[in-house]
Amino acid sequence: MMITEMPVAFVLINTDLGTERDLLIKLGKIKNVEEAHFVYGVYDIIAKISADTMEEVKEIVAWKIRRLENVRSTLTMLVIETL
Repeated sequence: MMITEMPVAFVLINTDLGTERDLLIKLGKIKNVEEAHFVYGVYDIIAKISADTMEEVKEIVAWKIRRLENVRSTLTMLVIETL
């Protein structure tokens, strides 16, 4: 195991019904979004983001992801170790 050098977070996103694919496209245009997947379950989309600092991660989630149209709610999980 290794401690992650750059801050990484997974953001679980609930969307308005039927807007998942459009939201995936919007997420793909955000510089720090490395991956975004449409998933089944409690959440609709999971996105992986990375940044140079924790402050930047916070800004990406609060100002870029949560404010996208059709985002109903988010849950952010910060990575502390990676295999």
